[in-house]
Amino acid sequence: MRCHQKKGRMPMDVYEKLREILDAGPVGAPKAQAFDEILRILYTPEEAALAVHMTLFPKSCEAIAAGAGVSPEPARALLEAMAGRAVIFSREKDGRKLYSLLPTIPGLFEFPFMRGGGTPTLDRLGKLWDEYHREALGASFSGNPTPIARVIPVERSIDAASRVHPYEEVASLIDSVEYLALGQCACRVSIGACDKPTEMCLIFDGPGRFLVQQGYAREITREEAHDVLDRAEEAGLVHTSSNSAEGISFICNCCSCCCTILTCRTELGLPNSFAPSGFEAQVSTEICTGCGVCLEKRCPVDALVMQDDHAAVAAETCIGCGLCVSVCPVDAISLVRREDAPEVFPSPRDLGIRVLGEKGKLEKFLDQMTS
Repeated sequence: MRCHQKKGRMPMDVYEKLREILDAGPVGAPKAQAFDEILRILYTPEEAALAVHMTLFPKSCEAIAAGAGVSPEPARALLEAMAGRAVIFSREKDGRKLYSLLPTIPGLFEFPFMRGGGTPTLDRLGKLWDEYHREALGASFSGNPTPIARVIPVERSIDAASRVHPYEEVASLIDSVEYLALGQCACRVSIGACDKPTEMCLIFDGPGRFLVQQGYAREITREEAHDVLDRAEEAGLVHTSSNSAEGISFICNCCSCCCTILTCRTELGLPNSFAPSGFEAQVSTEICTGCGVCLEKRCPVDALVMQDDHAAVAAETCIGCGLCVSVCPVDAISLVRREDAPEVFPSPRDLGIRVLGEKGKLEKFLDQMTS
């Protein structure tokens, strides 16, 4: 199969073209030397030459092959090879196999690491993704007024008098999906310097099925998923997902030292990387004994301080995760409803349209739908 003509120049040109297609998505794929090397590791020149005829929207093999000017069977072999390495997405619809590119986050970064690391190639990719995150991708992910991700509170931490929406209950989100899978946390695997548990990434429905089929995750029961959430709370990990009420495809359990979503704020100082939950921690000064347990490596954003011999919460910093509540030995902390609770979008589509509009990329993205 030949998808290129100018052999000498093709690799440089085709990888940049692929980056431009990926950059049309809400998260984007800003130009950087690290990302150029990432693409060259993930895709052979022949695969990249075919991938530039794909988009973030699913297409049949026949449509992709026609766009590339090649026959379907060699194209199918390349598509299956890329899907097998989890660098593109595939799914069945009405008896037909469809293929699409993966967004940078969540997708292209996470999927290859979701069955673990430890190989020279994955070690190199981990360093490159970290460099890319710090130099360009983190700012692209967080560089718009509307956060793409949001924090989901630990349910048992919420004050009993507070009204709770289903999308604010992590258990309700688990119970709303049809298919559940569990994979390794790409952030902790790729950084390789965190002692938090790694098999903690919950993936749902289509993406979950795909990753299980390709051997990058394992199917789990609802009971097992709830156990994962309990273990995440015990380990001091923050539940995060997309900033939408329905249609979520993942729940990450994030640490503040490795994870892409949290480090945008904790290390890069980018406040719009995620939305806090609709709650904030509140300390009862009458009950608090000033023991300091809640301050000891529990709050991921250092929103708790000692003040007049009791714990106090910096409301503007608190992300409403509820991790401090569950370790208080005297039950002096609870989550209460924020007066200025952030907007949660009805669906990923609504969220994407808002973010693309803010970035001035909506028209370019819609062009992909019809290309």
